Amino acid sequence: MHTSVQVRLKNLAAKTSGRLGRSLVFFCLLFTITALPSYAVAQSANQRIDPELRNALKEAVSSSESFEDQYDAQVWLVDMSARLKRYIKNDKQRLELLSLIHKEASRAGLSPELVLSVIQVESAFDRFAISYVGAQGYMQIMPFWKKEIGRTDDNLMHAATNLRYGCTILKHYLDKEKGDWIRALARYNGSLGRTKYPEKVMLTWERHWFVNY
Repeated sequence: MHTSVQVRLKNLAAKTSGRLGRSLVFFCLLFTITALPSYAVAQSANQRIDPELRNALKEAVSSSESFEDQYDAQVWLVDMSARLKRYIKNDKQRLELLSLIHKEASRAGLSPELVLSVIQVESAFDRFAISYVGAQGYMQIMPFWKKEIGRTDDNLMHAATNLRYGCTILKHYLDKEKGDWIRALARYNGSLGRTKYPEKVMLTWERHWFVNY
């Protein structure tokens, strides 16, 4: 099972890498068309904090990017919006969230579709989700990270903030594991050494968020 999932995750990385360049810039379209819990995302506050991850979060929360290509944006938005409608009925709210997801995933160098899969598994797109260990929001971020990076006033229920934290953390683990999605996703979930969580995310991607354009 581990080998099968590893192959599928490698295929995901190969399929999505070529699309990132085309889709990096769709956030401006927003202005024209106006759960398994994470058991620490993925550490408890009692564990040693990774200083590299702390620094990555500090840099991420204060950076911004611009986006351009409206045609690719429209194609992606329309497609993803139809898929997300079962979770978020309001069109405007759905497009705003998709714009933020694409922006933060692209900023971090992640596939937006993979991030959508993680969010579905983590919170089922419930902005106000709180796990029994205290993880918060769409990507189930542990509040101790705010103190670690000196931003105790950050609101993890705020969509943009939650996505910035979550995408940065996931990208850090992917880099740490040298592109191994199984281990990166397991780290994110706090289940390194097991494949249940990566399998669930991968299956969600295959069934609901895979694109081939």
